[in-house]
Amino acid sequence: MTAADGTPVRVGVFGLLGSGNLGNDGSLEAVLGYLGRRHPEAAVDALCGGPEAVTARFGIPATRLHWYRGEYRTASRAGAVVGKGLGKLVDVFRTAAWVRRHDVVIVPGMGVLEATLPLRPWGFPYSLFLLCASGRLLGTRVALAGVGAAEIRNRPTRTLVRWSGRLAAYRSYRDDQSRDAMRAMGVDTARDKVYPDLAFSLPAPPAGEPSGAPGPVCVGVMDFHGGNDDRARAEEIHRRYLDGTIRFVRTLAEEGRPVRLLTGDTCDTSVVAAILDAVDSPLVTAAEPASLADLMNEMAAADTVVAVRYHNLICALKTGTPALALSYAAKSDALMERMGLGAYCHPAREVDADRLLEQFRALEKGSAELRRTLAERNRAAARQLDEQFDELSATLFPATDHAHAQRETR
Repeated sequence: MTAADGTPVRVGVFGLLGSGNLGNDGSLEAVLGYLGRRHPEAAVDALCGGPEAVTARFGIPATRLHWYRGEYRTASRAGAVVGKGLGKLVDVFRTAAWVRRHDVVIVPGMGVLEATLPLRPWGFPYSLFLLCASGRLLGTRVALAGVGAAEIRNRPTRTLVRWSGRLAAYRSYRDDQSRDAMRAMGVDTARDKVYPDLAFSLPAPPAGEPSGAPGPVCVGVMDFHGGNDDRARAEEIHRRYLDGTIRFVRTLAEEGRPVRLLTGDTCDTSVVAAILDAVDSPLVTAAEPASLADLMNEMAAADTVVAVRYHNLICALKTGTPALALSYAAKSDALMERMGLGAYCHPAREVDADRLLEQFRALEKGSAELRRTLAERNRAAARQLDEQFDELSATLFPATDHAHAQRETR
């Protein structure tokens, strides 16, 4: 993909990538796959949270998102406070300089317009605002592609998110609720479209065939303490979630079911350790997935999945494995509804092990029909994401997209 002067079009990708969150990196993988198929000559690099990890895994140059290396550590000393404050100023110029070097910047999916987990306004919301404002000022097209959003109560965070949305050249969302939330926060969404999450475009292993006898269960865990509005009761929420999950896993093990514990972020390992410590059974084991592909391989081999993290659920649904969502935000409910499993959601803030087991048994009883439903919904998601990528190319790369269309018709 080249510009009018014959040089490769310069594409940047932006976000908390390479920072240990498998869902975020899966969204990046999906966009890099799209660029490789549709625009293979593009020169791609990243501005991200973990540049070394992104370069090592994806083979693209990457720059650290923040000048101050301790950005996500609590600043308790005077030097750290000064460093953070200075970093905010330096990042204005660093972000603008990076944006200036690109023709297009893509923010690949992720919940970049939401605060469903604890979030400070001067962290990522500020960084996203700098990106979108720099793009508008410097004439670089910024696309928020397949992102998640939720209405935000905190006024500074809400303001930064609203202006990020307004300043972007392109927006699409991973569910209707995200688009509705941005409209409620004052963004004109009349031209914005909704598509399945970008991770549904990733390749998946063949769906497993249940043996007939009760088989393995994957349990995706999360270091869950509630969201932005739950800070006062964060430990209570975490304890209730953990205690309910331990009771659930212990019951399955006592019934002779193999249980495989899965994470979605490096911070989740503490929850795995707590469950293994509380449930002393050789039937309960833990995996160490390094990618969404690893998660999908684990889930394709399972009879059933119970998971909290959004992209853990996507991996289960993508492989056609019936899943039960421990839902911490509306996005999980919307995902399950879209895929035909809306009845199988349980609140992560109020885990009731007895009720969870009831829902789990109902899920397993209807497994055969649910697998057929998931196969159909996955085919529909693939078609819709082809449309998403067509639209993205037409908006961001109109000249090269026309050339691609001509080649396709020959």
